[in-house]
Amino acid sequence: MKELIISEIEAGQRFDKYLAKCLPNAPKSFLYKMLRKKNIVLNGKKADGSEKISSGDSVKIFFSDETYSEFAGQSTNIAAVTKKSSDKTTLDIIYEDDHILVINKPKGMLSQKAKAEDISLVEYVNEYLRSSGKIQSDSTFQAGICNRLDRNTSGIVVAGKSIKGLQEMTEAFRERTIEKYYICIVKGIFNKRLRVDGYLYKNEKTNKVTVYGKNDKNIHKDAVYIETEYIPVCTNVKSGVSLLKVHLLTGRTHQIRAHLSYLGHPIAGDGKYGDAGFNKHFNKEYKIGSQMLHAYQLITDTLNLKTDIPKDFYNVLKGELLWEPGIPEDLEALR
Repeated sequence: MKELIISEIEAGQRFDKYLAKCLPNAPKSFLYKMLRKKNIVLNGKKADGSEKISSGDSVKIFFSDETYSEFAGQSTNIAAVTKKSSDKTTLDIIYEDDHILVINKPKGMLSQKAKAEDISLVEYVNEYLRSSGKIQSDSTFQAGICNRLDRNTSGIVVAGKSIKGLQEMTEAFRERTIEKYYICIVKGIFNKRLRVDGYLYKNEKTNKVTVYGKNDKNIHKDAVYIETEYIPVCTNVKSGVSLLKVHLLTGRTHQIRAHLSYLGHPIAGDGKYGDAGFNKHFNKEYKIGSQMLHAYQLITDTLNLKTDIPKDFYNVLKGELLWEPGIPEDLEALR
């Protein structure tokens, strides 16, 4: 017999989902059969799997040690990243409490795995939490992220350190009760604050989106509504380059990049939606090979978090004569 005590970070999920994490090699049908036969009980009583588990709950599993080990699997509770000795990645943590972790993701890091062999922000977060003792090695809980950024977009990502944190923050992003602000360097001049909407269609095969204006003809039937606000911070009229602060009002795939391109203001360095000639200049002068887009600020009812301006942004701002003392303060004032 194996007894497991539910920790605070595991609380709040359905019992059957917990069991599936605890015994990943066991078929779901088998788990439900064991529940019916009371070979798995919750707080000493029969359960059907739909119960919400709470901190301190007792789970007893009446299997032999061999059977339990077989269904639990060797890697059930091992989420740490096996790093190469040359890997010196350290998370840039902006904020942390009992339920969430807010990280400044660097450009080039995946938010989540694309392939089984990938190491993404999710793996680094779990390694950090386990190595620091914030998640016990025998816990079934795996931290997850509540919002995603493209690989080559840097900035704020929120991770859930508990079921409660994951559920609440994921719901907040879904319901758009969190304000998200980005900064980007674009082609052209913005003279005033601009709030624009339209429609966006994602081609799953090409992982590329198409943006339509509200009055465009032949809008794809599966296109979804988008809305974005662009706030000019500073511009260089002579070179035709602007620094924008962007308020993401709806969070669709590649929304900022594609919407700006549709409006004739592609982001510097954007190989998918950008301007080749414009990008060539930034690559030659500043070695910029990907979009100049950064998730800069996140605001909730209780938090107002921001990152520093990335170094590559500083270099471009100064080189393009966009730099002015007080730009960080200007970005805040523009909220």
